[in-house]
Amino acid sequence: MDYEKGYDFAGWVTRNNVRCADGRIIRHDAFRDQDGTRVPLVWMHQHGDISNVLGNVLLQNRPEGVYGYGSLNDSEAADIARIILKHDDVTSMSIYANKLTTDGPNVIHGTIREVSLVLAGANPEAKIDEIAVHDGMGEDELVYVNMYEDDFEHSDDADIQFVPCESYIEHADDKEETVADTSEEKKQDADKTESTETKSKSNDDKTIADIVDTMTEEQKTALYFLVGQALDQNSSDTDNTESDTEEDNVKHNVFDNDYAAMEDQDAIVHDAFDAIISEARSGYSMKRVFDDYVENAENGEVVAHAATYGVDPVDYLFPDAKTTTRTPEFIRRDTGWVSQLMNRVHHTPFSRIKSVFADITADEARARGYMKGKLKKEEVFTLLKRTTTPTTIYKKQKMDRDDVIDITDFDVIAWLKGEMRMMLDEEIARAVLVGDGRPTSDDDHISEEHIRPIWKDAELYTINSVIELEGTETEDDIAKSFIRTAIKARKDYKGSGNPILFTTEDFLTDMLLLEDKIGHPLYDSVEKLATKLRVSQIVTVEVMEDLTRSVDAKTRTLMGIIVNPADYNIGADRGGAVNMFDDFDIDYNQQKYLIETRCSGALIKPYSAIAIESVPKA
Repeated sequence: MDYEKGYDFAGWVTRNNVRCADGRIIRHDAFRDQDGTRVPLVWMHQHGDISNVLGNVLLQNRPEGVYGYGSLNDSEAADIARIILKHDDVTSMSIYANKLTTDGPNVIHGTIREVSLVLAGANPEAKIDEIAVHDGMGEDELVYVNMYEDDFEHSDDADIQFVPCESYIEHADDKEETVADTSEEKKQDADKTESTETKSKSNDDKTIADIVDTMTEEQKTALYFLVGQALDQNSSDTDNTESDTEEDNVKHNVFDNDYAAMEDQDAIVHDAFDAIISEARSGYSMKRVFDDYVENAENGEVVAHAATYGVDPVDYLFPDAKTTTRTPEFIRRDTGWVSQLMNRVHHTPFSRIKSVFADITADEARARGYMKGKLKKEEVFTLLKRTTTPTTIYKKQKMDRDDVIDITDFDVIAWLKGEMRMMLDEEIARAVLVGDGRPTSDDDHISEEHIRPIWKDAELYTINSVIELEGTETEDDIAKSFIRTAIKARKDYKGSGNPILFTTEDFLTDMLLLEDKIGHPLYDSVEKLATKLRVSQIVTVEVMEDLTRSVDAKTRTLMGIIVNPADYNIGADRGGAVNMFDDFDIDYNQQKYLIETRCSGALIKPYSAIAIESVPKA
């Protein structure tokens, strides 16, 4: 691309890494995709009148920002702009950009739609620095980047504040000067409109400009915006497919063509165009009205091709689809129970846990009465000891560095690390409550000798309460049996405080649906059911669904676990807590991430948990 050829002025349309007056910062290569493209040159971002289009600007992406080479057209307004630039009356440029991706105050990607000559701005380093007919440029002028509020993705960053305005965020320092200038432009626009109307009356056929003049200002604004996008798309496609040189580009101006020049093409006449606009106002989409009109036309004035409307395909002009959330949402299991468990377990700064207990429940440990002259006997009781050692639990991910760079809509690394931590926590909590679930022969199995599951722990720690089912019981029968068994098992419970019931959603639902003989619910809230079961709360666990184990050649189905998580200890030595590691594979250009912990886990109080299971009756 020959940037040094045939321009009237040049300068920075935006500079990188400079905080503007509104707090935003344009980052490196935010607009790199538009290097070598042309966009319209406009006066003061005023899109309401085509006379405000002064020419075009050829964009060049540089390390410091985006540089622009401006070419003025032959319009009366452009001639005035030449004089203004020659006398250094205006030395600032500004851009209108949309499809923006932001990270807090940082703008990291977007699309420049037009460049405007403006009176003043707020970016201290963006300015016009060269004019083909005059080299003296002012050094004290300010310019900044104007962006639309609606084009920014929603952000929680409190530093970003938007200035409400009618069409775009204006940062001009002198509001009165802008208002006066607008009034003068309206006067010039009125003169141009009168001249256009006089010319059109001398022609027998109405031009597209005549039709546009019949529109309201709101309709004109919408039309000019759509045409600008279409021309921008056409210029981009031509540069990529036909030639890399400016001269080979095919330029189109829809206002230069009238219906008389379309002898060999079918077109929509003025009356039909009015009818289409009128129907669209009644609440239907413009696309639907156009499609219906073409499909039902019976004369030669309409053709069954969208190309006759001047925009083909019309769906290119539809708004881009936008995600409702900043990052992709995970399809995951319900993990609310994880925090309920992990936030309550007991933690120690060492991983090798030894539990020693003295069993003084036997008769030999009882105090004795003394009879004179008899021998006093020594007390005898049993010592019990258990040691639990640590194991490593990890999760590993990798991504090609090219992909990391190309994903600009959000911070993919932070999103990926969040998923890794979430899944690691869930896996540890699952191992603590019910076990890993994978076969012991699996290399990924978490050893139950190092993270001892509450469900399968020794009888000294977990009380096993079994409900025998004949197979003819209803759901209500099973629910009533569960409640009765849970309450009776509390007599053997030796754990701390008021425990929690961990169960499945199905069992909880069955218990809540229990009714008396006249149809009134026995428990109209989860809290009342918890009170009946003598637990502090009821927590549903999705990974407990349909869990079974074999004991004495019989299959037991887990129904619930009653435990106070404070009686379960998780220990990790210094350095063994959860850590995240980053590495770069230079041979394969890959970013690799590892999150791991080395810890142990076990109940530390005897009879501190109750596991309620069902088994078919023999």
